[in-house]
Amino acid sequence: MSTAHPWLGEWPWPTEPLPREQLQERIEHLLAIGNMGVLATQGNKSPIASPIEYRAKGVTPYMYPQPGSPKLAAMKRVPAVCFAVYAPLGSWTSCRSAQIFGQAVILEPDTPDWEHALEILPWQASAAELGRDLNVKPTNALMKIEPERIVYTEHWLRRDGYAPRHIWRSA
Repeated sequence: MSTAHPWLGEWPWPTEPLPREQLQERIEHLLAIGNMGVLATQGNKSPIASPIEYRAKGVTPYMYPQPGSPKLAAMKRVPAVCFAVYAPLGSWTSCRSAQIFGQAVILEPDTPDWEHALEILPWQASAAELGRDLNVKPTNALMKIEPERIVYTEHWLRRDGYAPRHIWRSA
């Protein structure tokens, strides 16, 4: 048993659900503090899971899909995806992750949804890093995931008597 965190040794783990508002707040915080996740899609013969940069508004992640990539083709063919984000793991006390299950929505250039996504994604920073003109917006499709279900895990919640794993569902 940990002397610093004796609650880690308690068994069975708590099963008390976190109130929905608090759960959503914790998911939004996890999405806000990171910018990399793993996007899983269904390829032609097997799943494809790749690291990808993202930004989120609320619980909705937005991304730049690589034009012409197998992943983009897979999302167009089967839009059901899973996107996983996680905090750095230092110990059980820092274990935090979210698996977002939902539908990939391809946002075509020059549409209101695409313009909205550009307000969320840091395209100017990417342009600067790639040596591109900061005054010229990207011209490729963007993507967002419309979450249907999020599996959120945070072991620190056990300290306060809450279960470590929670399921968020879209309203």
